[in-house]
Amino acid sequence: MSRTDVAKRRIPPQLGRLWLLGGLSAVVAPHLLRMPAWLGIGCGALIIWRILRELKGWPLPGRTVTMGLTVGGVAGIFAAYQTLLGQQAGVALLTVMLCLKLLEMRTLRDSMLVIFLGYFLVISGFLFSQSIFVGIYMFAVVLALTAALVALNHPGGAQHHSGGYVRLAGGLLLQSVPLMLVLFILFPRIPGPLWALPEDAHQGTTGLSDELTLGSITNLAESQEVAFRVQFDGDQPTADRLYWRGPVLWLTDGRGWRVLDPDGERVGRLGGADYQDAGETVDYEVTVEPHNRKWLFALDLPTGAPPAANIRGDFQMVADKPVNERRRYPMRSVLEYNTGELSSLQRQLGLNLPTGSNPKTTALARRWREEGMAPETIVSAALSFFRDQPFYYTRQPPALPADNAVDSFLFDRRRGFCEHYAASFVTLMRAAQVPARLVTGYQGGQFNPVGDYLIVRQADAHAWAEVWLEGQGWVRVDPTAMVPPERVQASADTERFRSTLPLTLSGPQADWLTRSWQQMRASWDAVNHGWNQWVLGFDRERQHDLMRRLGIGDIDWRGMVAMLFLSLLVLLGGVGAYLLWPRRAKTDPAARLYERFCRKLDSHGLPRQHDEGPRAYAERVVVARPDLTGPIQRITDLYTRIRYADDDPDRWLPHLKKQVHAFRP
Repeated sequence: MSRTDVAKRRIPPQLGRLWLLGGLSAVVAPHLLRMPAWLGIGCGALIIWRILRELKGWPLPGRTVTMGLTVGGVAGIFAAYQTLLGQQAGVALLTVMLCLKLLEMRTLRDSMLVIFLGYFLVISGFLFSQSIFVGIYMFAVVLALTAALVALNHPGGAQHHSGGYVRLAGGLLLQSVPLMLVLFILFPRIPGPLWALPEDAHQGTTGLSDELTLGSITNLAESQEVAFRVQFDGDQPTADRLYWRGPVLWLTDGRGWRVLDPDGERVGRLGGADYQDAGETVDYEVTVEPHNRKWLFALDLPTGAPPAANIRGDFQMVADKPVNERRRYPMRSVLEYNTGELSSLQRQLGLNLPTGSNPKTTALARRWREEGMAPETIVSAALSFFRDQPFYYTRQPPALPADNAVDSFLFDRRRGFCEHYAASFVTLMRAAQVPARLVTGYQGGQFNPVGDYLIVRQADAHAWAEVWLEGQGWVRVDPTAMVPPERVQASADTERFRSTLPLTLSGPQADWLTRSWQQMRASWDAVNHGWNQWVLGFDRERQHDLMRRLGIGDIDWRGMVAMLFLSLLVLLGGVGAYLLWPRRAKTDPAARLYERFCRKLDSHGLPRQHDEGPRAYAERVVVARPDLTGPIQRITDLYTRIRYADDDPDRWLPHLKKQVHAFRP
């Protein structure tokens, strides 16, 4: 058959066409959900039209109708996106063209073109999301498309079941795994995404802000979204030391707090991030989820900033650009430290309060000051005030008035979340002439024993205070911890307040269902974390680290390309050797059964001659043993039908097996 004949060959019977349409429907479905509703409905209608053509014999449209639909589809995309280029519009255009192509798919060449367009559309799906769920779904779609490809090219067409197509397609995909691994591991990594960031990288809007109002962290307390994960090089610090430093808030209007303008000149005048190391250091790696802001988080107190980031004079880490994709960075922190002297600007900012705000709070702090208390004693007095007065810790605090909110909290309502206590404490300190600032971040985390790392969620968001004391520098103070446990409202708050419990797999108070849920949750997060680290996060740094572990050492891109081609050469050589290696021919199942039948007759003195066909052999045996005429004829007819007739062999093979097994000469 010539190449032209193959190209013009009609596509296989209905089963193959339905596999093709099913695979393409699965490819297109996620993209239809992202399109404008009317455009998605139109594409869905085109797919249904083609399916009804196969099932009900609906006629395909002529060239005029197809051309009109094409022009309308392109115009609709331009009207919806104002362009035909870019990620959204380009994928929408490809999807519409693929759906329209189904209406003129008549030959094998048309079908092959549609299949390969489907493969490309699978790749484009990762421009919108790269989650492990999408990866699993896309693998299933590729399997369906490959099964359709098998159906298109299999000469047996309708003589084979769907299971056979899927098995053959799965075998082909498994055979491609070694090549895929070689390319994935050794192909030189290009910094940054190839085309654009996946769309889900821009969806992480939950998290800490550069402003804080009383109640803003309370809103985060119910969120179970992951903020970041931490892998420690050694032992994990105790829970009371797990303070993850984020934005540092200096400025207040009496109710809300905010950071210094990152582009303002005062940031540069804060001074350097200097400290005196007075304790052990902790090395770890942070993988932060996208949150579309510049904040990076580190265990208090970070010794420096990771690459593409800087650390300010208040030990606030800021990335060079917003974190709109998952980012991994190594860190080192000290748990005991002395930050040294106070710059003039930090003293000014650390004492600043709006004039005339919160008079009751100011009067209490002034009384402590007039009593001659030292700054350390004032800090202790404020903490005792929170401990001894009837303050309550709750996730549903009452609303505070816009004016004198701190007065209302300290002397009237006395119910609040961590930001209420931290902001009120800082206000008290400043009113008592003790430099103080508000720090937001996260506290604690859940240890995942499956993956051996710490999970910090948005529910772990926290706020605390820092005061500057002579000879000690900036000292962390957490006034929320002063509230006695019996005044923490709700058991869930109690657990959050006292400590972040490890995500254990057993416990005296946990029933079987709870333990099973915790184990599944930990296992799934470990799988998801591994996907992020070793698939999505397999960058140039991890590639070089893997090479070093393999004993290859540092290698540039030229060496990586050379290794890639060498590995491909070895892989292809191995495949060629396997294909050329002499091996015993695989015996047909029907032939094996017929050989068994012949051996039974041979054992009774009726051997088959080498040049004797099945029917000639049967005729000779029947003459010698007329009592066996029935079973011999049935076995011979079944065997010749399976081997030589144009029929489905799988249908008759069980009958042949049953007849041979029952044959008794």
